[in-house]
Amino acid sequence: MTAPLVRYDVDDRGVATLVLDDPSTKNSLSDPLMDELIARLEQARDDDAVRVVVLTSADEKTFSSGGNLRAFADDAPIVQKYAGLDRFPRAYTLLGGLGKPTLCAANGDVLAGAFGLALACDLIVAKEGVRFGCPEINVGVFPFMISALIYRSVPRAKANELMLTGELITADQARELHFVNAVVPVDAFAAEVDRWSGRLASRSPLLMELGKKALTATRDLALPDALTHLQAQLALAFSTEDIKEGVAAFREKRDPVWSQR
Repeated sequence: MTAPLVRYDVDDRGVATLVLDDPSTKNSLSDPLMDELIARLEQARDDDAVRVVVLTSADEKTFSSGGNLRAFADDAPIVQKYAGLDRFPRAYTLLGGLGKPTLCAANGDVLAGAFGLALACDLIVAKEGVRFGCPEINVGVFPFMISALIYRSVPRAKANELMLTGELITADQARELHFVNAVVPVDAFAAEVDRWSGRLASRSPLLMELGKKALTATRDLALPDALTHLQAQLALAFSTEDIKEGVAAFREKRDPVWSQR
């Protein structure tokens, strides 16, 4: 039996950790790895015990090198290649639509298609020294798939610079551009990721799900339409026991006991 390319573990807080683990290719996003990643994301989505998903890498230098360039240049039929590319939008959409917060723990360079994986997550915590970017143009490829994610996360001029020049930026620069939430020293990285994930896992899973679905539904709506939708979602939230429990716990100075999703 071959070793998994994506390791999966859930702790007693409900933190599901997905670890990209294909060191021979620097975690290139091959079809087998993407299939495993999608399967593990679906597993986390469907498991009510999971409250937060952390995506990270077993490689301390490269989170992922991105798409499998060897497959890009092989002689497989175009129709076959086109069908295989469906894995990328499926993974990006899953990360944003789990109904649970997702955290990219960027412990190595985040490149090309993997840059899209990171941007599809709700939050990014990066280790000092890590770089981000889409160097595809350097080898005659354009970052088509991730351009939509980049344009939704990075200011337009800088987004164009990243895609057209292929240059990488540091984690500190990424934080200044506001798509990385925190940059952490190497020796404190694991503890900081654990702190972030634990904090997310301690929140109401029901309200997290309602809130994330509302964000996804209203992100691209005109303001009046967005507000109408959000008003309905707030009214729905008022009907939940978790709002009552959260307020009661705050007043009584105790930890809340949330309902299950």
